[in-house]
Amino acid sequence: MLTTLTTQLTSMNNILVTGGNGQLGSELKEIAPNYQDYNFLFTDVKDLDITNHTAVAAFIKSNNINVIINCAAYTAVDKAESEPKLSDVINHLAVANFAQIAKDNKIKLIHISTDYVFDGTNHKPYTEIDTPNPKSVYGQTKLDGELAMQKINPANSIIIRTSWVYSKYGNNFVKTMLRLSKEKEELGIIADQVGTPTYAKDLAKSILDILPRLNTKTVEVYNYSNEGVCSWYDFAKAIFEIKEIKIKVNPIECAQYPTAAKRPFYSVLNKKKIKDQFQLDIPCWRESLKKYLVI
Repeated sequence: MLTTLTTQLTSMNNILVTGGNGQLGSELKEIAPNYQDYNFLFTDVKDLDITNHTAVAAFIKSNNINVIINCAAYTAVDKAESEPKLSDVINHLAVANFAQIAKDNKIKLIHISTDYVFDGTNHKPYTEIDTPNPKSVYGQTKLDGELAMQKINPANSIIIRTSWVYSKYGNNFVKTMLRLSKEKEELGIIADQVGTPTYAKDLAKSILDILPRLNTKTVEVYNYSNEGVCSWYDFAKAIFEIKEIKIKVNPIECAQYPTAAKRPFYSVLNKKKIKDQFQLDIPCWRESLKKYLVI
């Protein structure tokens, strides 16, 4: 169902959030009442077909939208290997739609992308100018969306790459670990993939804090995750320690847990650009994880 936080829309500060029932969209919905200057419209697949240019353009016009936050994505990483066309339509072609509409209507666009655009062969955190080299259908379609947006180049628009997202909404690693801890006495968790978790609430708040300061002539790319570095094994151990769950966790290699899609072995993101330009104070992943788990 389409969710509005105000019934009267004016011509200023009307924000369309796509993927409104996903992890990030749901966190935006939760904190939206704290941002009194904005009118939010949250949509999901049942409310708006983001792959239909005509439908999206009409929606933007009829609701006087002047900001799009695109949280919608095909995120079933392994399933994308067998559904490349559907992944491309959502992660690439729909983004091109938004970019063209944003340019035609002179409105702001914030698009969420992923660390999977990288191949994971770096030995230091990836910056925004490092060369992407995705190794999965999901990563390639997300990169294609980025490239389409950059080619169309709507002003006052940005791409935010993020990683290892979790929240109290949807499916994610934290919720999976908590569920498995009730079913098993021992778990094998991958220890040779390294990155950084991102608490979706932290990202949601940062997006809305950044929004009024968006002023770009070209599409800018930014990295955002929580601070710090860990493996999935470290992440799992932290979850159980914070929740005081007694379970044996064994480190395993990726080779022992084959998946359809290839993951980057190293996808730590350098966040200096977004912190410097928008004066963001990004918490450590352990701090945010603890905040999430003790709620």
